[in-house]
Amino acid sequence: MLNNPLLPTAYFGPISYYAILLQYPDCSIELYEHFIKQSIRNRCDIYGANGKLRLSIPKERKGSSKTIIKNLKISYKQNWQKQHWNAIESAYNSSPFFEYYKDELKPFFEEKVGYLVNFNSKLQIVLFKLLQEEKNIKTTTEYLHKGDFSDLRNHKWNLGKQKKYDQVFMEKHGFIANLSILDLLFNLGPESGHYLHNLTISIDI
Repeated sequence: MLNNPLLPTAYFGPISYYAILLQYPDCSIELYEHFIKQSIRNRCDIYGANGKLRLSIPKERKGSSKTIIKNLKISYKQNWQKQHWNAIESAYNSSPFFEYYKDELKPFFEEKVGYLVNFNSKLQIVLFKLLQEEKNIKTTTEYLHKGDFSDLRNHKWNLGKQKKYDQVFMEKHGFIANLSILDLLFNLGPESGHYLHNLTISIDI
């Protein structure tokens, strides 16, 4: 059983991440850790025509490994927003609920937000709305090494077993577990919240 889960910020976090946010009432998002490369903080996995496809938000390079996450700026030198949206549209255009949700999500790939945590936070508000969930997630005010919380900041976000649902390219590549929350939303639509509340999460702390 988790106690006051402390999670990293996430870009379209994986299904297991959102299952914890929905199942536990006292979750917090860490804002004062150093940025950690190759993590859910700035990348997500979707299901493309050729299987799992990773999308990463580029960051401004200057000393980013020593940068506190709340101060990390997004780089717009490349048009990653257009690339990401094209990839999402290509992957989910034929999914049952893409048409219902795309207008809520597309603005994130048109407007420029300066800081990664602000971008992820605004995104999360919309995702809770699409999940039909009333959630107000707290954020940290300082970095704590230990405390009265379950530390998930460096958790790998793997799922042992996951109840299958229909995915667009499942006949081609089989079921891929624990993808971005986008995969669940576009394929299950209004049932996504119920699915997350009933997902078994086993985490060793």
